[in-house]
Amino acid sequence: MDMGIAGRTALVCAASKGLGRGCAEALAAEGVNLVITARTAETLEATAASIRAQYGVNVQAVACDITTPEGHAAALAACPAPDILVNNAGGPPPGDFRSFTHEIWIKALEGNMLTPIELMKATIDGMIERGFGRIVNITSSSVKAPIDLLGLSNGARSGLTGFVAGVARKVAATGVTINNLLPGTFDTDRIGVTLEAQAKAQNLPLDEVRKRRAESLPAGRFGTPDEFGRACAFLCSVHAGYITGQNLLIDGAAYPGTY
Repeated sequence: MDMGIAGRTALVCAASKGLGRGCAEALAAEGVNLVITARTAETLEATAASIRAQYGVNVQAVACDITTPEGHAAALAACPAPDILVNNAGGPPPGDFRSFTHEIWIKALEGNMLTPIELMKATIDGMIERGFGRIVNITSSSVKAPIDLLGLSNGARSGLTGFVAGVARKVAATGVTINNLLPGTFDTDRIGVTLEAQAKAQNLPLDEVRKRRAESLPAGRFGTPDEFGRACAFLCSVHAGYITGQNLLIDGAAYPGTY
């Protein structure tokens, strides 16, 4: 299927690896030019070079912390008028809510709620003027089913979800859509770190812990960044203009509810 977005420009945040890179590569495969961000310049530049070589699109790398005002400014200076915005940032740390200070909460909100809102605020009017825009926020399956030790993520990402539910409907008639992608367990560095910690705590081989975790999922496996990215590319396509204000759960059927 031709997604109809060749020649468009996308700003993809936290895209040097994992789900962000999956989204960047899927968009590049559709002929979309990219501005990608991440904190580590070396890794980011390597990703940019790989995408350029494989897909033949323009890729500009902006090394910055997208969760800071300085990061916002750097990304927007490189890409002030994107047709597509993919908001993404690493999740806040786990822990008991009793240990979360005001400063810790503010940092979580800055990264997983306020930064996406600021980037939407800076780019949405241009999208409206041009009559086309696609905004995709990578959130978490915890928005549907809160995870006990991820209170910071549960709260911050749910706040973003509520905000999107309102603003998406206000711009639905302008050619601009805003949707959220909710990943479950994907084969990324983040789950790798978690599994390594579990293996150490349980004194078990990492391969065994990994196998058990995968088998505990209804799909019997972890998701891949590639398939996540393809879902993102579809939401950014001309075919998804009637899909907006939605939360698309991609978790291999792990969520046990009906709705």
